[in-house]
Amino acid sequence: MLLEYVEKAMSHAVYEKLEDGTYSGAIPDCPGALAFADTLYRCQLELRSVLEGWLIVKIRHGDTLPIIGGLDLNTGVPVRRKAPVHG
Repeated sequence: MLLEYVEKAMSHAVYEKLEDGTYSGAIPDCPGALAFADTLYRCQLELRSVLEGWLIVKIRHGDTLPIIGGLDLNTGVPVRRKAPVHG
């Protein structure tokens, strides 16, 4: 399900060619998921990597994830619990 979520999020990505000839990419549904690279292909690869890291941070912090393409990871994201301390 996580891979499908990444694919759907990437399908919503928007790219722009900048004045200096490089590219920027963003996923509007995922604030902060931004990438910059010298080619469109590298920008796409970088944006996917950024998105994966963005998801890891959001999940670890228990943040609500955006529903993308009908996929709601919020109901299936495991909550991180502290291990019991044994004395």
